[in-house]
Amino acid sequence: MKITIGIGIILIVVLTITGVIVYQKSLRKDFEPPKGEIKTEVVIEEVTEKVVKETEVPPTEETVEREAKTDITETAEETPEEAVFEQKKVQIEKSEREIIVTDGVKHSIPLEEILSGGPPKDGIPSIDNPKFISIEEANKFLSDDEPGVVFSRGNTHRFYPYQILVWHEMVNDTVEGERILVTYCPLCLTGYIFDPLVKGERVEFGTSGKLWKSNLVMYDRKTDSLWPQILGEAVVGEMTGTKLGVLPSDQARYGKWKKLHPDGHVLSRDTGASRFYGSSPYGDYFSVTNLSLSLARPTDTRLPNDAFIFGIVINGKTKAYHVEAIKAKGVVEDIFENTTILLRYDKELDVVRMFRVLPDGDEERINPFSAFWFSWAVAHPDTELFK
Repeated sequence: MKITIGIGIILIVVLTITGVIVYQKSLRKDFEPPKGEIKTEVVIEEVTEKVVKETEVPPTEETVEREAKTDITETAEETPEEAVFEQKKVQIEKSEREIIVTDGVKHSIPLEEILSGGPPKDGIPSIDNPKFISIEEANKFLSDDEPGVVFSRGNTHRFYPYQILVWHEMVNDTVEGERILVTYCPLCLTGYIFDPLVKGERVEFGTSGKLWKSNLVMYDRKTDSLWPQILGEAVVGEMTGTKLGVLPSDQARYGKWKKLHPDGHVLSRDTGASRFYGSSPYGDYFSVTNLSLSLARPTDTRLPNDAFIFGIVINGKTKAYHVEAIKAKGVVEDIFENTTILLRYDKELDVVRMFRVLPDGDEERINPFSAFWFSWAVAHPDTELFK
């Protein structure tokens, strides 16, 4: 009888402890790994990072400064030769932001500036296995005026409609055998494509569920670091201070694009998610919402908040170019940071493109950050402006 009671007590204790552990894990924000093809790697790195933090000596100011300098060049040191070539091709600028550590967390912006956007991590699902359809099929639901991000590499030409991106914000795609990251923030009209190179490997990104100055904050599924899209730079986590390369792309209208690329392909609505494609929860694609302004609190009135601009960073300095002003002139040549910049209006696609004029007279395309003026101005309050 006593043995039976003893066994019963032991079982009750074991079940109670197990229940507490499961409950505590369910409360942890990092309990559920990010979706994607490298879940195991992310979880292993998170556990490793925690063990290191428990054993490391709190950093001094000198250590933090040394880490900041090391981190800024870390990607170039660890990147294979092929990846280094790709980085040079897309002109990656080094971060000028000071890196500090708070409670073991590396960051380059005040942590309180990262706000919840409402949905949880991956609550706005990235498209990780995109499907594409012909122009003939896309014509059934896309009008010629529909905007989107367009990208070409080799013989592949793709159109990513905003009516789909507005519900997903990111597409982890592979073009001509190499991964790219298509991004769009409907609050800021920031739509461009990154080379998702993290520690020498091109990886998936997802939505963090957070915003910085109204802008989409991405996270990479290798280190879980946070990257505001408008910066293309990690600002919280292991990769803080590292930037992504921006690839050549355009924000264009479907009708213009398909005339130039009749054999191109369009992102399919078959995304694996059920959404109201064709409508936008934010209203018009080209209007600034009150939500955007309330989160960003812009004060720079040199242009209207909804003016569409191209922003560039050279030698840590920033400059914005009012796209409508460039269209009106047709061609503009500018000198910025001892660099000759050429902006040319492409009437066929109805877009402006930027080039760096090299010493031998050749032109090298610059891939700017396209955005609403307010978004660029709050992210770069000291920006110069061409208007």
